[in-house]
Amino acid sequence: MDLDGVAARLGVPVEEIERVDRLAGDRPSAPLPDRDDVPELLERLAVRPDDAAGILAGWPSPQWTPELTWLLDRSTALVRADLGGHEWLPPGPELPGYFAYAYLALIPVVRQYHRDHGIPDTVSWATLADLGRNLAVDRRMRGEGWPVMQSWLTLHVRGGLYELGRLQHQRGDDAISLHIPEAGPLTPEAVDASLDEARAFFPRHFPDEHYTSFSCGSWLLDPQLREYLPEDSNIIRFQRRFELEPYEAPEGLDADVEVLRFGFRSLSTPLDELPRRTVLQRAIADHLRAGRHWQWRTGRFPF
Repeated sequence: MDLDGVAARLGVPVEEIERVDRLAGDRPSAPLPDRDDVPELLERLAVRPDDAAGILAGWPSPQWTPELTWLLDRSTALVRADLGGHEWLPPGPELPGYFAYAYLALIPVVRQYHRDHGIPDTVSWATLADLGRNLAVDRRMRGEGWPVMQSWLTLHVRGGLYELGRLQHQRGDDAISLHIPEAGPLTPEAVDASLDEARAFFPRHFPDEHYTSFSCGSWLLDPQLREYLPEDSNIIRFQRRFELEPYEAPEGLDADVEVLRFGFRSLSTPLDELPRRTVLQRAIADHLRAGRHWQWRTGRFPF
């Protein structure tokens, strides 16, 4: 395959195509499911009807270019080669939408991985259904969120992350990283139940891994939020669980951008036009309009 030609015809940097080719090598990819089975699969993955219709309408077929077909095959091989991995993994260049097909192709692979580890079907499907949630967010953001989401979604199809009740739990070296999906109130009771489930889940299904703490990196841990939110708010009560690490601005991550991404699902709306429906939204906007900046903070507490 002419990698320079692939990059030119897809309109992406050749370095990204070379990376996919290098990491995928000659490893096996994963075939797409039969198109007739896809509507039922998309429903199980909580994909909304309009997003499902778009996926089916763009289903890989002879009208796909050879370059895009090659990229899908090699991206799938790249992700499959790291089955069981738990780090963020960019699967390829930022081409909105195409990774949804790679995700669908990898479902049987990760489902077998789950079965090998005795993971219940309920947890398996709840975890994988984050696809539908993310596609809906991407649609709301008019594609602004997808570069983050396609790397994020590789955690699910490699067995690196599990949704246990209110929180998502990402495997690591000595800590379970916590993520907070858009799934209702972050009540202390819901958080406690999710943590208790994780304390039983990981020793049972990954007995060779030993965790000493839960960790989290998020703008939701920024102490500046206490200037705006009441002490009994769910976010402040969530913050109190953590011992924060000394603040260092994370390389390559802009906390203000992340706050806008998650707080408003928009990166392009002017500050004075952002909605102010909640106390949190008003806090985010007022802080930025005052010329201040948010912080991405990390913290831990015992497992």
